[in-house]
Amino acid sequence: MILLDSKLKILFVASEVGPFVKSGGLGDVAGSLPKALAALGVDARVVLPKYSTISEAHLADAKFVDSFEVQLDWRNQYAGIFKIDGACPVYLIDNEQYFNRGHLYGHGDDYERFAFFSKAAISMLAAIDFKADIIHFNDWQTGLGCVYLKDIYKKFMFYEDMKSLFTIHNLQYQGTFGRDVLGQVHLNDGYFVNDKLEFFNNISYMKAGLTYSDFISTVSETYAKEIQTPSYSYGMDGMLRSRAHQLAGIINGIDYEEYNPATDKRLFANFSADDMAGKAENKAQLQKMLGLPQRPDVPMFAIISRLAEQKGLDLVASAMGDLMQRDLQIVVLGTGSQQFEHLFYATAHHHPDKLSANITFDINLAQKIYAASDFFLMPSLFEPCGLGQLIAMRYGSVPVARKTGGLADTIIHYDYASGEGYGLLFEDYLHSGIMWAVDEALMLYADDKHFKTARANSMAADFSWEASAKEYVKLYNHIKSL
Repeated sequence: MILLDSKLKILFVASEVGPFVKSGGLGDVAGSLPKALAALGVDARVVLPKYSTISEAHLADAKFVDSFEVQLDWRNQYAGIFKIDGACPVYLIDNEQYFNRGHLYGHGDDYERFAFFSKAAISMLAAIDFKADIIHFNDWQTGLGCVYLKDIYKKFMFYEDMKSLFTIHNLQYQGTFGRDVLGQVHLNDGYFVNDKLEFFNNISYMKAGLTYSDFISTVSETYAKEIQTPSYSYGMDGMLRSRAHQLAGIINGIDYEEYNPATDKRLFANFSADDMAGKAENKAQLQKMLGLPQRPDVPMFAIISRLAEQKGLDLVASAMGDLMQRDLQIVVLGTGSQQFEHLFYATAHHHPDKLSANITFDINLAQKIYAASDFFLMPSLFEPCGLGQLIAMRYGSVPVARKTGGLADTIIHYDYASGEGYGLLFEDYLHSGIMWAVDEALMLYADDKHFKTARANSMAADFSWEASAKEYVKLYNHIKSL
């Protein structure tokens, strides 16, 4: 264990935390980063809502700790605290009115649900007597927490020295609501001004976090630069440029114990960089399972993604005719826009020997696809960090991606001359760009020596959480000293 600062006390506040509940990268980060911080000697704790969708198995060790009331407008709402002990304790905020729902997001009262959660997370600290140095808020769902801490809680001695870090996981989702919700979340109309929460004649919870936090971070260095430009900021570039000196980019990692091809029980066969026989077995078994021709000589491309424009799927759609003329197989896993779901279903119907469309969310199947595929296709329009490419590399699937955000920071283009690098990157968001990259992948696959070198390099790349967790510790100490 590398002990960097045993005195640091961090509360990590997130609307989703793996493995309890997750819909995307935030859940993965919230489930992994605090554990990595704890391994470095930090007193890191996590809090999330006690959703009804969390399985009983995950709550088996949860114990009731205490309860209190949270004031919203004229109402005092019940908040229960449940705790799961461990090296990194996990707390769950209970309120059935807000969290007994079939889905995490997309409800008409999300503005109130997550205002309640943010306020309850801060109030919980006094109830459990945990005097955090930094409260680490994440994405728009917890943005109001930065406001509550700075303008309400810091007036009390227990909270006066606490600082806040607000992390942007995806700036596209901004938590935008009408002006009228201010009173309902215990804030007055004075916050409806440009230098506070007002955003294009509405209020934005994302802007709340960006404006009221002591420091801002996002999940890659390149994305931290990109979001200060109009093309990537969704209207917030001016504000982010004004806080550029308080904005850091720290790349995400993945849990190397969870994502380990040598021990992963979800695979058809285990393998490692020293013994790749299981990789070929996974490919053969997945082809059989999905009804694809069992050909070891044909390169398999994986797309494991939310089916949305952000992920570059309109680029895939534009190239689909040309892709189906190549000697390759594509395995798709994900749900999202009906436009893209129908695209993959229709293509699979007309080209059953080349494309398998799995329009579902299936973690076990995802692991099988990572392990079986030769290439991982990720032509994102923008990508704050991306975890898919990191998992793919761990399982020996060479990434083929657009050079943007975290993809630019985690993938090194393969160089034939030196044998260095482990992926294929293209820059132009054009049909010609993605087809150039795919054709490069086909040429690489045909060159057995160089393909094996690129694959070995990808598996050797280290994107475990330890290095990134150290960077967060440095950032926490800097914020603490402000």
